[in-house]
Amino acid sequence: MKILFISLLVSLLVGCVLCAPASTCFDRSTVADFELSRFLGRWYEIARYDHSFERNLEAVCTDYLMRPDGKIEVVNRGINERTGEEKVVRGKAHTTDVVGRLRVSFFWFFYSDYNVLALGPDYEWALIGSRSPKYLWILARTPHLSAATIARILRLAEERGYPTAPLLFIDQPGDERYQATEQAIPNATT
Repeated sequence: MKILFISLLVSLLVGCVLCAPASTCFDRSTVADFELSRFLGRWYEIARYDHSFERNLEAVCTDYLMRPDGKIEVVNRGINERTGEEKVVRGKAHTTDVVGRLRVSFFWFFYSDYNVLALGPDYEWALIGSRSPKYLWILARTPHLSAATIARILRLAEERGYPTAPLLFIDQPGDERYQATEQAIPNATT
């Protein structure tokens, strides 16, 4: 019995030591100042970690629109690079008590954290993470960012513990299908 108890205790301690760094090595803290009204509108995906729900998508953009009920409508669009077909997914979001954190849902009542980790001074770019270190996005108000701006954002991500080598940089070819949508949904919604 003593040996079993000691084995369990050692296993627990080893597990804590091995798991503790993984849970603290990513800085998921959100920006200290966040204005939802400035964040609303169209964002282009510049880079992201690979994940199944956006796999093979290029020309990805997201529109955040205020709904009459106080929630935020989230509309993700992208072109499947293999089929050429547009994929549109609608979701919803709401603010939280944490500045810079939204809760986003694309399925029923299952919500995920959406952490605004960093913002450009004029909300021209954003670094977005989640509760899980498996998700990271670089977004911009325009389809392209300068190399200097991208380098700055990558440094910010690395300082927070996110590896930047796995980021996929997304083609934003300026597809005419998006031009009509851009005219219908402005960059700033009040």
